[in-house]
Order: sequence, then C-alpha cells, then structure tokens
Amino acid sequence: MMLTIQSKIQLVSGYTMPLLGFGVYQNYTTRTSVLEALQAGYRHVDSAQAYRNETAVGEAVRDSGIDRGELFITTKCVSKNHGYESTLKGIDESLAKFGFEYIDLFLIHDPFSGTQRRLATYRALQDARNAGKIRSIGVSNYGIKHLEEIADAKYDMPAVNQIELHPFCQQRPIVEYCREHSIVVQAYCPIIRGKMDHPIIQTIAQNHNRDAAQVLLRWSLQKGFGAVILSFKLNLHRFRFVPLPKSATPERIKSNTQLYDFELGPEEMEQLDGLDRGKDGSISWNPVDAP
Repeated sequence: MMLTIQSKIQLVSGYTMPLLGFGVYQNYTTRTSVLEALQAGYRHVDSAQAYRNETAVGEAVRDSGIDRGELFITTKCVSKNHGYESTLKGIDESLAKFGFEYIDLFLIHDPFSGTQRRLATYRALQDARNAGKIRSIGVSNYGIKHLEEIADAKYDMPAVNQIELHPFCQQRPIVEYCREHSIVVQAYCPIIRGKMDHPIIQTIAQNHNRDAAQVLLRWSLQKGFGAVILSFKLNLHRFRFVPLPKSATPERIKSNTQLYDFELGPEEMEQLDGLDRGKDGSISWNPVDAP
C-alpha cells in the first residue's frame, strides 16, 4: 500500500485515524501552529489537558474552515485528575474548551495514579464514549502491566497506546503486546527532540537527500506488519507506528509532512532498528514502569 498524507489506520473502535499527527506539547503559539499544520495537510492534532492549549486548538479548527468531521483531535487526562467523577468533569471541560461536540480520541495521559484510580478513570472514559462524548479510548505511557489490568477488569481494550518511540527507544515488549491485542501505537518524541546526529541517521538522510527528521518519521511510518487474532479469526493488517512530530516553526511543520516521495530500504530499516538502546535510549519521562 502506498502511503500518502491522507493515509489512515483502522482502530478497534471502528473509527480511522490519520497516520501522521501534529503534537502541540510546549507549543506557545498553538493556534497559529495548528493553522500552519492544517494548511500543510495534517488532519490529526494531539493535545492534552495538561498542555493548556485545548482552547487554541479549537479556535484553529474553526478558523481553518475545514469540516470538523475531516479532523482527528486527541486530548488526555493527567494522573492528578484521575478518578471516575473527576474524569467525567474533565471531559466536559475539555469539550467546552475545544468547542466540540465530541473528542475523537481521549487518552489516560500516564499511569502514575495507581491501579484503582487508573481503572476508575478508564471506566469513566467508557461511559463518556457510550454517551457520545468520546469516539475512541486510549492510554499513554502504559506498560504491559497497566494494559493487562484493563484486560483483567474485563474492560474493552484501548484503541491506542501512545509511548515514547524512536530508533533509540523502541519499547519492543510493549509494542509486541499492543500488536497482539490490536492496539495502535502512537509515537511521541519521534524525532528525538532534535538529537539526530548519529552517523547512521545522517548517512541515510544524505543518501536520500533528506533531513534527519524526515528519515526518522519515515521509519515510524514504515514499521512492520501484524497478524492479530480477533474473535478467533486471523486478521492480517498493516501495523504501523503513528508519529506525532511537534514544531512551532512553519518551515519545519511543512517539511515534517514531506515523507511520501521516498522510501527507506530494508537495509536502512535494519540499521535504524539496530540503534535500539532499550530504556537507556529514552529522552523523556517514559513512565511505563510506574507501579
């Protein structure tokens, strides 16, 4: 299948999600940046309650003139706000700030609140989904232990797990668990916060006459195939990471979408795969081992 900026992936919720997302963490010109991103072709924006920019994202969506149904908007609730009632209250607050009737994907931002509050939060997300306020439910920074507690509670498995993911930190056990359970993996820090000076990355970029960020994003988009058992039937589907690059620079916002007229070869993919340092390769908080 040829990838384009319009490419999407099917979620277990039945909805589709664009394969390339635009992150707005620590973006202090959010409305302007999101408008730039939408103009460049992004249709997927990743926000969070803790980023304090849901209002600006909503303004950009309305100012863009693009139909809301063509866009995929994500937000998240951080652990200090976890709990059943507080999560429901937070969902309504997010909807009001965005100015939306629904949120495409709502994630539990981190697993720090402990099993009881994590599960209460997840139950609230399910109830909000059933009420039509949320279309898909997911998690972020969840390790296998946190995902298994959802399964043990007999709740619906999340549609998405958003984790730190790049060649130096590939989180392979978590990725494999997600693949086996049809959980789409979103990749934050996909361009390693600009730390892209490794000779292998630079050589591949030079060979394609591309910048290093484009090589790293293309690596995410090309990752893997999966075979997942659903309802006792073997379903083959293409399993890809969904990178969420962020930038406030118009030129970089645009260049991060220029990923579809080149392809990394098998040897180049193997070279990038070989850079994995496990947990030592993390460059963010990466709280996947939280108790």
